[in-house]
Amino acid sequence: MNPAYATVDHTFTVPLDHQAPEGPTIEVFAREVADPSRADERLPWLLYLQGGPGGKSPRPTAGSPGWLPQALKTHRVLLLDQRGTGRSTPVTARTAARFTSPGRLAGYLAHFRADAIVADAELIRRALCGDAPWETLGQSYGGFITLTYLSRAPEGLRACYVAGGLPGLTATADDVYARTYPRVRDRVLGLYARYPEDAARLRKIADLLASDDVRLPNGDRLTPHRLRTLGLALGMGDGFERVHWLLDEAFGGGGELSDTFLHQVMSLTGFTGDPLFAVLQESLYGQGAGPTGWAASRALAAFPEFAEDADPLLLTGEMMYPWMFREIAGLRPFADAADLLAARTDWPPLYDPHRLAANKVPLAAIVHHDDMYVDAGLSLRTAREIGATRVWVTNEWEHDGLSASGGRVLARLMDLAEGRA
Repeated sequence: MNPAYATVDHTFTVPLDHQAPEGPTIEVFAREVADPSRADERLPWLLYLQGGPGGKSPRPTAGSPGWLPQALKTHRVLLLDQRGTGRSTPVTARTAARFTSPGRLAGYLAHFRADAIVADAELIRRALCGDAPWETLGQSYGGFITLTYLSRAPEGLRACYVAGGLPGLTATADDVYARTYPRVRDRVLGLYARYPEDAARLRKIADLLASDDVRLPNGDRLTPHRLRTLGLALGMGDGFERVHWLLDEAFGGGGELSDTFLHQVMSLTGFTGDPLFAVLQESLYGQGAGPTGWAASRALAAFPEFAEDADPLLLTGEMMYPWMFREIAGLRPFADAADLLAARTDWPPLYDPHRLAANKVPLAAIVHHDDMYVDAGLSLRTAREIGATRVWVTNEWEHDGLSASGGRVLARLMDLAEGRA
């Protein structure tokens, strides 16, 4: 029992491949959360779909995540550790290293996309709710999963809420990254406008890394291109401050990089706890339209301002590159399998445009106008293509507005879905 919440832990056994239910199985963990004063009441269920891919569901603490107290006023919440994350059967560097061939590992990883997560959710819904539908709250990638859910099993849904996560229904990985680089550039320039000293500081660090063999605490070499992946944080509401204060402590005595800085960089860029975030990032956009083919890496050539010798030095964002799977310890066991996933051409579709156009399930979504991770233009196009959809466009928050707003975003999404706003 959490002091702030009444909780019940659930573990479900599900097929690894829902198309072969008699085959191998994995476990999926979920935590039921209720207001202690209402724990014995019959409340509607709200399934939370975490962003990512590869992110476990938040662990409830007093008042956190920020949207949870609002949700518990009216609902019983299920915090799902999507397959491969958290307390569900994990996908880690250690488990990946046990596979006897890259092909076997790639085949295994192909079962961790949104279609499989939706199939898991439907098994769990029937176990907890019987035939009754439930509601979903999808943050970021959780919104991608929501649209797969509406495409494959809308009968399981009463209403859906999406925060910063309406994908382009037919957008390829190439489409996505052509739009992503300019948004990341603008965020980095925004960081330098707020903290002008950070541009010179980053250049100084990058020059040091280019000339010296600097090692992180786990033995990985810190290179200029790994340094630049710190830009992944810039799309969050506190992203500028996270990066600025990290750089503020970069140098210790004698002009060397400080132990504090090196340890934090190792943690922030190591993918130790969420390797699926890197492994499956581009596979999110695979829908039978050819290979994703390391789209972010290919797109980089069209943006010379991202060259390592450009001035100012630009950080990168939610882009995954082949070098990461050779240079980062937590990703090395996935390297050859990641190449196979990037070359795959037969990804099944994740969205059904015809079914979505005829959708009757109320869908309320917030689109963050300046979202660094999910393109607002693609999101608004998608919203026009889905029935029963209402959209709220704002620049009041960044990508993490669902939690940063302290429940205000969720409250308005629920009002939108019910026609109250």
